[in-house]
Amino acid sequence: MGGAVSAGEDNDDLIDNLKEAQYIRTERVEQAFRAIDRGDYYLEGYRDNAYKDLAWKHGNIHLSAPCIYSEVMEALKLQPGLSFLNLGSGTGYLSTMVGLILGPFGVNHGIELHSDVVDYAKEKLESFIKNSDSFDKFEFCEPAFVVGNCLQIASDSHQYDRIYCGAGVQKDHENYMKILLKVGGILVMPIEDQLTQIMRTGQNTWESKNILAVSFAPLVQPSKNDNGKPDSVGLPPCAVRNLQDLARIYIRRTLRNFINDEMQAKGIPQRAPPKRKRKRVKQRINTYVFVGNQLIPQPLDSEEDERMEEDNKEEEEKDHSDALKPEEPPQNLLREKIMKLPLPESLKAYLTYFRDK
Repeated sequence: MGGAVSAGEDNDDLIDNLKEAQYIRTERVEQAFRAIDRGDYYLEGYRDNAYKDLAWKHGNIHLSAPCIYSEVMEALKLQPGLSFLNLGSGTGYLSTMVGLILGPFGVNHGIELHSDVVDYAKEKLESFIKNSDSFDKFEFCEPAFVVGNCLQIASDSHQYDRIYCGAGVQKDHENYMKILLKVGGILVMPIEDQLTQIMRTGQNTWESKNILAVSFAPLVQPSKNDNGKPDSVGLPPCAVRNLQDLARIYIRRTLRNFINDEMQAKGIPQRAPPKRKRKRVKQRINTYVFVGNQLIPQPLDSEEDERMEEDNKEEEEKDHSDALKPEEPPQNLLREKIMKLPLPESLKAYLTYFRDK
């Protein structure tokens, strides 16, 4: 499934294409997509396909097409502080983007059938926290993943504000999914080849809307134990943050607000990532000439074509010149403020989440 938008050269280019095609429609979703490089979730040797609007699968590792994730993120209508459950959390790509919107006081849980995929998701999550330039620009709700079949969730599990299921749901499992949702919540899942948004409007009332025609592999049926019944799976607890963690959140928030106020007072705009200019496509005007009894089209360059050629050549020369300049590492103002605080080094490391940059 996918192929609805043009391939991009990099993550930003892909997001530009998704915006242009109206798959990404809100600023909050756009920021989350730009902050998480889709290519980082591909295995080495496969990254060239990361910015195409196509699903990707290797063994148990799977990523849906970018257009699908865009529609899911928009349909979930995420807000800070909500609880989210990802049924079939896979690589953690979607859960990590969701965590950037939920913020530190949300709940972000995922359940995945394959243990090797959960290990892969945890590895990618750790890499994002330790290495991504985006991490310090957001308040983050870190996902917690468990191994298990999402059709075996314990009956006494808590309910969630937002739920996404990343596998095809059979009609007889629809009510099972709905029970996991709080009143006022939103569930997005594929049912009968339609990506569907379901809103719980009351204890026993629902509203549903088809979003997009899709094709998903069906949910795997649970295996039974020796007693002839499937084992239940416990979801992560909704733990209250400890005082130390709360202090880190508020210190980082205060410093981030101070930096923003300082930049505004100096009239320094917050820098957005540079957008690549799209290369203008040369189009030819055809004229036709008779050769014997046949009418043969002959390409004819227009004056506009010649101007395009000159403009493209100038842009390529400029890009080549810029590529030769040494690239400056992005400035992390939050980290700089933390490192200047009169605190022990161990506490500074804690405040930076033990990041090296």
